[in-house]
Amino acid sequence: MFKSSEIIGKAEKYLITSMVKKIEPVVISEASGALIRDVDGREYIDCFAGISVVNLGHCHPEVVEAAFSQARKLVHACTYVYYIPVVAELAERLAQLVPIAPPGPPKTFFGNSGAEANECALKLARKFTKKYEFIALMCSFHGRTLGTLSVTGQSGRRRYDMGPYLPGVSFAFPPYCYRCPFGRAYPDCDLLCARSIRDVIEYSTGKGVAAFIAEPVLGEGGIIPAPPEYFKIVKEILDEYGILLIIDEVQTGFGRTGKLFAIEHYGVKPDIVTMAKGIADGFPISACTVRGDIGEAFEPGDHLSTFGGNPVSAAAALANINVMLREGISEKAAVKGEYFMKRLNELKERYRIIGDVRGKGLMIGVELVRDQVKKTPAVDEAGRVRDLCRERGLLIGSGGVKGNVLRIQPPLVITMEQIDKALSILESAIREVC
Repeated sequence: MFKSSEIIGKAEKYLITSMVKKIEPVVISEASGALIRDVDGREYIDCFAGISVVNLGHCHPEVVEAAFSQARKLVHACTYVYYIPVVAELAERLAQLVPIAPPGPPKTFFGNSGAEANECALKLARKFTKKYEFIALMCSFHGRTLGTLSVTGQSGRRRYDMGPYLPGVSFAFPPYCYRCPFGRAYPDCDLLCARSIRDVIEYSTGKGVAAFIAEPVLGEGGIIPAPPEYFKIVKEILDEYGILLIIDEVQTGFGRTGKLFAIEHYGVKPDIVTMAKGIADGFPISACTVRGDIGEAFEPGDHLSTFGGNPVSAAAALANINVMLREGISEKAAVKGEYFMKRLNELKERYRIIGDVRGKGLMIGVELVRDQVKKTPAVDEAGRVRDLCRERGLLIGSGGVKGNVLRIQPPLVITMEQIDKALSILESAIREVC
């Protein structure tokens, strides 16, 4: 049996770990549902879900069995060389479920990660429209490849020593109500963040915009949900200029926000939807699902992924979707999220360090501030709360564009008892930091 110190020593010696400030000192041995156990036998409530990946919980038996069953028959043959039944079946299922604008039927390209899905979306948008410019949001995050970093609106991610990035990208103000860039308060703001996209098109672009890309809830930016009317206003503007709408559901999809897809909260149908993370409950696969006519834009040689649409991962994805729909996981996540948010807002009344509680479903952000009037980011305090939670048996994330947001994104199968215990641990950590 390995010791924690031994594994950490090997990782620091042989793995590239410099891409994050630090790896949590937890050496995971096994996990089930919303619980993680380390090699020393310690148990944690997981409220981060592998960065919003294991939505159906760790090692869900139906998903694992589907993957095992497929692995016994076929592990790999390359989806883009041969027809593979389970992959075609998954594409059909997504065409039935993903909210895509007409004409149809929607078509899907499978990759391995969210960045790959977004790269595919960017290339398809350019190929279809014959235009090369993009509009993205400040505070957004779409991946770490050069293309996806080019449409990521965070200076901390877009390091100058890794550029130059793609030309022709303009950034619009985010729907960040707590820190409104216009100094307004919702709903008496006339949704200026949405309406300002017209100004970005008119004054910051060459009028050759292929697509606008956005997350319904900005994840890495700090769990920032757009107001209810936001995307309807944006879509009207985009349609006026002939600009495609790409919705990045990599982190928000598959029940995370209380709907199967977060864009369903907003009553619009995008032209392109990208997915990964929660699609297969931990098995690596991503999808870029598009309007039928856009899906015909690629020509031979334009795009391919050797491992994209791996049959084992595709089988896991199908099982994951079937369980989610059968058991109403999205609806249950909405109820649990409402309870979680209610309790967190009660903590906000007791602890002035909590500046804002926001989110949808079980995608929740708690923004910590040193001063509620000036909204001074409590960056060190957020890190300390996260560390104290870990020491007491609760795993959460922290981040946001200012580094002061606690990220609560548990597996959607977390029990109410586990939620109550998580809240108790979180309050004890906040109380100590305060």
